[in-house]
Amino acid sequence: MNPKALRTGPSFESVLRSRKMCRDFLAEPIEAEVLTPVLHAAFRAPAAGNTSALELLVLTEAQVQQYWNLTLPDSARSEFAWPGLLNAPALVIPTVRSTAYLERYSAADKKSSRLGSDEQAWAVPYWYIDGGAAVMALLLAAEAAGLGALFFGQFEHEPALAQAFGLPESCRALGTLALGWPAANGRAPSSSARAARPEPESLIHHQRW
Repeated sequence: MNPKALRTGPSFESVLRSRKMCRDFLAEPIEAEVLTPVLHAAFRAPAAGNTSALELLVLTEAQVQQYWNLTLPDSARSEFAWPGLLNAPALVIPTVRSTAYLERYSAADKKSSRLGSDEQAWAVPYWYIDGGAAVMALLLAAEAAGLGALFFGQFEHEPALAQAFGLPESCRALGTLALGWPAANGRAPSSSARAARPEPESLIHHQRW
């Protein structure tokens, strides 16, 4: 049988091209059979040394409201530019644990790298590199499933959120990912989209810069 005949769902190219951040959601829950594979996609992203440092905190129902009460109190909501964002039925907080990399690179097969001593040994902190790859896997999986998604930072709210939802001190939140069924105009471009991207070929250097 032709392997192409076994393929289902949208192509990777179509998913990549159609993916846009969503800021307006329908107030409808995401079925478990849709949400679970999207969450699992994060753990298919590459990780240096095959290190298991990623964990996800998934908030639904009352916990979603608790999140917004902490980060966007009622007094500020009348001026909030994206009120439909608050309809998202699920908020996913991806976290990484830098000590997992120190543990992994202290193991016998990685010890010669000398990266297991402390975080300063890493010129590039790969827990953030790998965490970003996991977030992108989540975004693409959400798009392929027909969901809308928005990744945004926690900024000054990070300590309060960590305390409220019991994040261990060893885990660092990368931000928050809102997931849900997009509203009719949910993927309308933000002001940032007005900044045109340069042509890829102008940024790709072959053989030498």
